[in-house]
Amino acid sequence: MAGGAGIQGGDGGERAFRLAASAPGAVVTLVLILFALALLVGLSFRVNDGSLFGAGFTLDNFATVGTDPLYAMVIARSLTIAGLVTLATVATAYPVAYWLSFHAGRRRALVLFLVTLPFWTSYLLRVFAWKIVLAYNGVLNSAFTATGLWDTPSTALLNTPAAVVLTLAHAYAPFAILPILVSLDTIPRSLTEAAADLGARPFTTFRRVILPNSMPGVLAAAVVVFVPTVGDYVTPALVGGPSSTMIGTLIQAQFGKAQDWPFGAALAVVVMAVILAAILLVRLGDRRFGSRT
Repeated sequence: MAGGAGIQGGDGGERAFRLAASAPGAVVTLVLILFALALLVGLSFRVNDGSLFGAGFTLDNFATVGTDPLYAMVIARSLTIAGLVTLATVATAYPVAYWLSFHAGRRRALVLFLVTLPFWTSYLLRVFAWKIVLAYNGVLNSAFTATGLWDTPSTALLNTPAAVVLTLAHAYAPFAILPILVSLDTIPRSLTEAAADLGARPFTTFRRVILPNSMPGVLAAAVVVFVPTVGDYVTPALVGGPSSTMIGTLIQAQFGKAQDWPFGAALAVVVMAVILAAILLVRLGDRRFGSRT
């Protein structure tokens, strides 16, 4: 009986410890995420009468977003730029992660340190660095004019969608390398050895064994890069231009200069719905490729 009481007491103590350990995460999730999300959704249905929450409910905010072609164009541009950034980031991150997983050896720790080194500096500093590189009198223009590749500095490097894609792809490269690396590290090396024993060439082994088994990491990297870049507004403002305006810039303007918080919240809710649809598509792809592992 005493032993049984001790076991029950131990179970109760373990349960209490689990509850205490999960309490901070639960508080953060409920207060800082779910409550803020509910506040944003509720605000999107309010009338902009100058007060914080508004005096009444309306669907005009969503009607404006759905009927004004400006917002459809900017959302489409944001999705296009975010998609290009995701493709560029994943395409450049995969070779780095592959080399780290299969060929880095003793240099793996050093290269991983270099990969994560940009996290030590501010995101704004990295964007300003690219602005200096791409500016009219910046590093690239100075180098090209000095070598005679062109006579005068070019204005085509900065304030373009290409500059936004390049800057975002560089900024989010570590976010893509790490999940792909984790996925590659989980692949049993016995699979590649078995493929080699069966006569498969290296490219065939990569195409039939390594790539399918690493797709969950690739899809995770795509989500990690795509989701924040859709709503980015700092990078388009600094290295983009009028032709690079993204939906995050419009949302920031509604909460800032326009002081129309309900309409800004409606824009944010629409963008979240679009991102949710994209994530659902990725999950379907994850299930498809995950069945091969």
